[in-house]
Amino acid sequence: MYKLKTSKSVSKRFKISSSGKFLRHYSCKSHLLQKKSSNRKRKLRRTILIDYCDNGSFNYTLPYK
Repeated sequence: MYKLKTSKSVSKRFKISSSGKFLRHYSCKSHLLQKKSSNRKRKLRRTILIDYCDNGSFNYTLPYK
């Protein structure tokens, strides 16, 4: 059986929780920050789970988690 390749772009952008779920960061935190409130920017720091329907494609791109 041949080895599957890990998608390096996906491995840098997403993390795996201890229970095996995929975590992602919020978007809209890279530029145009002066018009966003500090409360909004603080909430954008967190990580959240990806949607359940996207788990199949992540299992393919990150085979050795």
